[in-house]
Amino acid sequence: MLDWRPDGPNLVVEGDNLAVSVRLPGGAFRLIYLDPPFNTGRVQRRQGLSTTRSVSGRRIGFKGQTYETVKGAIFAYSDSFADYWGFLEPRLQEARRLLAEDGTLYLHLDYREVHYAKVLLDALFGSDCFLNEIIWAYDYGARPTKRWPPKHDTILVYVKDPSRYFFNAEAVEREQYMAPGLVTPDKAARGKLPTDVWWHTIVSPTGREKTGYATQKPEAIVRRMVQASTEPGDWTLDLFAGSGTLGAVAAQLGRHFVLVDSNPEAIEVIRERLGGAGGETVFVNRPV
Repeated sequence: MLDWRPDGPNLVVEGDNLAVSVRLPGGAFRLIYLDPPFNTGRVQRRQGLSTTRSVSGRRIGFKGQTYETVKGAIFAYSDSFADYWGFLEPRLQEARRLLAEDGTLYLHLDYREVHYAKVLLDALFGSDCFLNEIIWAYDYGARPTKRWPPKHDTILVYVKDPSRYFFNAEAVEREQYMAPGLVTPDKAARGKLPTDVWWHTIVSPTGREKTGYATQKPEAIVRRMVQASTEPGDWTLDLFAGSGTLGAVAAQLGRHFVLVDSNPEAIEVIRERLGGAGGETVFVNRPV
């Protein structure tokens, strides 16, 4: 079994997530967030960019100052599986085993596979354990002209036990009413609890969160999950850690985390991103 204990440090593990997950104890995590590859059939690729002030730079910024663009490392992975569900199903089975009795699973997919995932999760968890279908809507990227542009992802939410799961609506950051004039001034000032449709932009290419990692998700999206479904001190798990967004959010909110990814580039991104903000965090290189 992997050297993990409830009173131990956070873990970031480089390795196959199925091989790692079977070595973790059952019922250990109050929240599990899974953001697997979407099976797009493409290589997902993103290159980091930075700017430095230069008298010969071609980019013009504030007060006419000039900058040059410096290209960083390219982060990429293959997002194509001949047997996608043969790959994902055993990992979902492990996720259910690892989930605490009062825990919640968030599975993040897009339109290509989410309908199959709903049927599979109903079978694995039981249809009475389905809690929500969250739509994360954004407005960025290409705009095809022969169909409605697809600008949302789907997050399926399942609980281990529908009579015991933890959900704290009061801990979630509230948002503005779309029509504040239709509610009382007190309500407008307080804001409203988010519904199951979350409007939020993608990670800005020039924002502070940017790591350069392909398919990085915004912290604000994951923060809502962590705030609602955990308390300070709880353990969280991400088996497809990517750029480490769950770890970054968990550290900010006083939760513990285990992150797993098989991509060495992802592990290095996480190491740099967490820095000293992750508390006591141990990095494990392909445990045997």
